[in-house]
Amino acid sequence: MSAPPLIEIENAEVFRGDTRVFEGLSLRIAQGESTAILGPNGAGKSTLLRLLSREIYPVHREGSAVRILGRERWEVFALRRRLGLVSYELQMAYPREVRGLEVVLSGFFASAGLHEHQPTTAAHRARAGEVLRELGVAHLGDKPIAEMSAGEQRRCLLGRALVHDPEALVFDEPTTSLDLKAAIELVALLRRLAQQGKTLVLVTHHVQEIPPEIERVVLLGKGRVFADGPKRAVLTDENLSRLFDVPLSVVERDGFFQVFPRAP
Repeated sequence: MSAPPLIEIENAEVFRGDTRVFEGLSLRIAQGESTAILGPNGAGKSTLLRLLSREIYPVHREGSAVRILGRERWEVFALRRRLGLVSYELQMAYPREVRGLEVVLSGFFASAGLHEHQPTTAAHRARAGEVLRELGVAHLGDKPIAEMSAGEQRRCLLGRALVHDPEALVFDEPTTSLDLKAAIELVALLRRLAQQGKTLVLVTHHVQEIPPEIERVVLLGKGRVFADGPKRAVLTDENLSRLFDVPLSVVERDGFFQVFPRAP
């Protein structure tokens, strides 16, 4: 029996408040198929992420479904063990006094920080320390978030997602707030994870942060899939100019893509 898709969205109608963001959205990502979802602000990327994290659900109707690893309904703690999320929004939710090791440990409880009713075990602490070492930030274990750089905070948050060794990692605008050096280092880390066999789902509006290891790109615009396919076929001057509504020229170098303004 073949493995169920990592993500399977069928004909979904989704609202945020009174605003309909998606109407008839369909998207399928197989397990092991690292994918970048690219689109401008307002394209529906944040809503898509909330669908995947089960914070919101589509309108219930026949022929419509959102399944993660073959299941429509998940208990949130069980889902977080299978699908790790890294986002700037989650990073900002942490109290500034929380220390690096506590950030990683909070992944066992799907919380933003640790609380008195969440006792950790020696096994929890050993695994959290192991992850920090693997990410090259063991020295941050006892350091408060307030004293870390944005790049250090992001690595601790990645450790939080990795603590369960999930099947896939979902990144929401991974280089937001990072300076150039930190952004380059983070993308290098994403490449290493992909090379180790981890499935990545990268949600972004920055073409340049899509690592060479991600071969599939989905363009999302105005609540619909604008284009979907192999990276070189999708990331074209015409597609990106239409998606972002500005004349653009696309350049590829060493498996990375970059865009530049183009005269109309």
